[in-house]
Amino acid sequence: MTRAILLLMVLMVFSVRSWGDMIKEPNVAGGFYSADPKELSDSIDHFEQMAGSVPTDRKVAIAIAPHAGYPYSGPVAAYTFKAIGHIHYKTVVIIGPSHFFPFEGISIWPRGGFKTPLGIVPVDEDLSQALLKENPEFRSLPQVFEREHAIEVELPFLQKTFNNVRIVPILMGDADPKVCRDLAVALDKLIGDRDDVLILISSDMSHYYTYDVADQMDALTLSAIQAIDPKKFFEGCVSRKMEMCGFMPVTTALIYAKLRGIDHVEVLKHANSGDTSGDKSRVVGYSSVIFYSDDDKALDQAQKKELLRIARNSIETFVKTGKVLNVTVNDARLNETEGAFVTIRKAGALRGCIGNIMGQGPLYKTVRDMAVAAASQDPRFAPVTASELKDIDVEISVLSKPRRVKDASEIQLGKHGVIVSEGGHQGVFLPQVADETHWSKEEFLSQLCSQKAGLPPDAWKKPDTALYVFTADVFAEE
Repeated sequence: MTRAILLLMVLMVFSVRSWGDMIKEPNVAGGFYSADPKELSDSIDHFEQMAGSVPTDRKVAIAIAPHAGYPYSGPVAAYTFKAIGHIHYKTVVIIGPSHFFPFEGISIWPRGGFKTPLGIVPVDEDLSQALLKENPEFRSLPQVFEREHAIEVELPFLQKTFNNVRIVPILMGDADPKVCRDLAVALDKLIGDRDDVLILISSDMSHYYTYDVADQMDALTLSAIQAIDPKKFFEGCVSRKMEMCGFMPVTTALIYAKLRGIDHVEVLKHANSGDTSGDKSRVVGYSSVIFYSDDDKALDQAQKKELLRIARNSIETFVKTGKVLNVTVNDARLNETEGAFVTIRKAGALRGCIGNIMGQGPLYKTVRDMAVAAASQDPRFAPVTASELKDIDVEISVLSKPRRVKDASEIQLGKHGVIVSEGGHQGVFLPQVADETHWSKEEFLSQLCSQKAGLPPDAWKKPDTALYVFTADVFAEE
């Protein structure tokens, strides 16, 4: 009997239940982790307290966490969630392997939510449904999730780490590199410029080797992941020189990283079950891994506070003495070259705003110089006076690298700042301009052309006019 006939029979069996009320009940509560909410919560707190230090300045786009029983893999998983806890994600796409049900393609849970002892995690129905429309190999097969734990085991950690996050649960079937690429391409397309989506890969590593053999095999596997080499990794796993139960999801993540220019991988922790159980004769490997780009390093609160202090002191020093503040900062993150704007407001009204889109030196010096310029060189306003210093507020916008878009349809108001450029004329609006003015997209672009670039209001519609978008990390004095 062919696989297709078997699948049809199984689907007929499940047709009565279908997707039910769309709330997936837990499979392994009371087994892999405690079914008691307080015990479960306390155990996760304990794992995170015991985890070592992790970087907190990375804007992580992809992460790997294990999915075994918490006494074994929980101490490793804690590193992953500790490293991403400072980031505001709206959606987490969780991709895991199907351990019990062989099938071709991928299966997506389309709506509703997943239940754990800590509550229900809702599904991002918009993204799930959009994925289902992308490829005939992307289907909703409830039987694939019937016994599976790969998605579920990540959820209590997710619930403890984030509020109001939604998930897209995906299980991958038989080994097929084309399916990995198709899924990576679809995710890249649908996620687009969103920076509030995390790809979370659920996977353990080598299974049931001796401690030393497992360590050697896992080291080889992690080296292929760190090299972001999907071909080497996939072939290594198929040949059994490397091993991860979730090698299809990891291959997808590596292709996705390539598509999006994500070029840094950091292994936060590697261990195996022998480290916790003491039995080193037959172990399972676990890893915590994060992927990020250089330009995805998020500023932490201390760094934002320091930039605001520099901006404020620079304005006050220049207004009172006419001199530029002499300041030195050793923080490596604040010494990176990035564009920034400094906005000055008085009683809520704009009082000055000047910036540098690309940055010409260390970020902290760009902020210093733009703060002075906003206070003294904005042609729309007279220079700020000493008597006004107590009444002004300072806002900083740290900019991502601009990228050119094909046309205005790619611009998202409120998220994107926009640069218009044509024939030596150039103008820029920060993302927050759309929120402050409540303009439509056409009004926004027309005003950008006429106000900022000295172009006809409809210049943005012309094929010779270049449009660029960027995002901004905006923060202000309280």
